[in-house]
Amino acid sequence: MIAADAATLGALSASPDAPLRGGVVVIQEIFGLSAHISEVCDRFAAAGYEALAPSLFDRIEPDFCADMSPEGIQKGLAAVNATSWDQVAGDIQASIDALPKPCYITGFCYGGTAAWLAAARCTGLSAASCFYGRLIADLLHEQPEVPLMLHYGARDASIPPANIERVRAAAPLSPLYLYDAGHGFCREGSHDFDAPARDLAFARTLDWFARWR
Repeated sequence: MIAADAATLGALSASPDAPLRGGVVVIQEIFGLSAHISEVCDRFAAAGYEALAPSLFDRIEPDFCADMSPEGIQKGLAAVNATSWDQVAGDIQASIDALPKPCYITGFCYGGTAAWLAAARCTGLSAASCFYGRLIADLLHEQPEVPLMLHYGARDASIPPANIERVRAAAPLSPLYLYDAGHGFCREGSHDFDAPARDLAFARTLDWFARWR
């Protein structure tokens, strides 16, 4: 895909066989376009949405990918630190513009924070669903302009409960769900993966998006 600054970014996409319900931007974790993000795109396509996941770190390294080893996590964190929120918002806007409407956004960890940012800054969105966005508490001055839903693991050691409560207080009209799970509970292969929590959160997200057609 072509971003607003004319950079060429990689992307994952998935198209529905069923009647089209709209588009969904899917935002990655720090690991890039992983098998998890591909699976999420496929889930949305199966539910009738055109899904698009931009590779936000491709300016740093084409086809950026990091694994969940300590070295991979450090590589991903370095990419986060080298990527401005302004750039992220611009790349998300290009993704929104490329999708059918109504258009929605979701994201996981880093992507959950990016989805919050997009709900505040981007145009053309109808609703957002943010999964365990650790950095949302740092962006509470960026107030969402579209209906937004939040999902957190109650046993997530990387997000202090106080931060979750700060987010709840900053977005009192946004449904916020706590699951009996840790961080990354939607990612198969993670030690915190929890299929029942993942499936419930995904069902809630689909219901939320359908509400704001």
